Amino acid sequence: MTSKLHNISLPLKLTFLIFSMVLNCMGIVILQLSEAKITYEKLGLLESFKDLPIAFFSLFAVNFISRIGTKKALIFALIIVGICSSILPFVKVFWFYKLWFAIIGTCFAIGKICVFGIIRNNISDEKSLTKTMSNVEASFMIGIFVVNTGFGWLISSQYSEYWKFGFIGISLLSFVTIILFSRLEIAEPEKNFENKTFLSDLSGFVTPSIVVFLVVVFSIVFVEQSFNSWLPSFYKNHLKVNSFFALQASSFLALFSYVGRTITANVIHRFHLSKYYIFCLLFIIFVLAGILGIQYLDSEDSKVILFLFPVIGLFLSPLYPVLNSKMIVQVDKEKTNLFTSLIVIFSSLGSSVSSIVISLLFENQLLTYYPLYILFIVTVLFSISLIYFKLIKKTY
Repeated sequence: MTSKLHNISLPLKLTFLIFSMVLNCMGIVILQLSEAKITYEKLGLLESFKDLPIAFFSLFAVNFISRIGTKKALIFALIIVGICSSILPFVKVFWFYKLWFAIIGTCFAIGKICVFGIIRNNISDEKSLTKTMSNVEASFMIGIFVVNTGFGWLISSQYSEYWKFGFIGISLLSFVTIILFSRLEIAEPEKNFENKTFLSDLSGFVTPSIVVFLVVVFSIVFVEQSFNSWLPSFYKNHLKVNSFFALQASSFLALFSYVGRTITANVIHRFHLSKYYIFCLLFIIFVLAGILGIQYLDSEDSKVILFLFPVIGLFLSPLYPVLNSKMIVQVDKEKTNLFTSLIVIFSSLGSSVSSIVISLLFENQLLTYYPLYILFIVTVLFSISLIYFKLIKKTY
């Protein structure tokens, strides 16, 4: 079964690359629309139009996927993304961005459940699953790098007014991925036609370890989103750099994140997953403490901070795949899609809540406290993670 994954690794990575670009273009959209005099309060709520549909549709996506099959469901989601991305450049009204992100979020809910399901149905070993998941998730970081670099080039060029036409490239990549998937034979999970409700299926997941796990997932994405969507605006508004440099500096966070997940995929078999995870968290706390030290002892808008934030990506990026793989490997293959839907729901809620809170910092011009706020959240994440690993050690 593992050998089959070699043949499907490219379309799996391309799928996460595509969804990464359409989901993480939020930073560019916020940057550009804020210059069009749209308030940060409205832009903060824009994230919810992406994340809440992800959470809501995940409740029904499992049944949808089980009925039409993982491969067909994934191709369907990619077709919708491709069509929507080809339309966006020709629409100028703000309300369409809300609709666009809602559709993209719904497709991502389907896509992520399908990708996780494919991986789980082909790999059973915990560390092999972690390696594969880290490699696929690493492409998500490349997507952030590509979208920031590509759109950053467009915005800073003489063609800046045509920046939205960058989405045509995403549309073309979507259709290439569809062709790759259509030619593959993918192992599908056994279909279960028992008449069960969503709530009855969830009853088996209501355990202390899983509840705390979902809280940790929420917290990790909360921290990640604090960087992914808002770091360019922090660089531009607080550190006083231009839009192009703000996007390029932010893209290096994604590049470091890609390196972090790639390294994790290749060295994780040498380490205990829990210890590796804790080490990464401690290093994030160390770097954030260093940033705060520079702010209060040197200058609150020191340009050194531009280069320290990306380093956090090395250690923040492994947290999500390591945590997910450690729990998913414990779940029955038949319940993988359902369990993944829970991960998607809590991830989207973490992203949405994070963006709303960060938007309040921007709206009230409290950017000086941006690193302090993130350090506080990471410290909370560290505490909850310790509780989770203690619980899972007793359970398994």
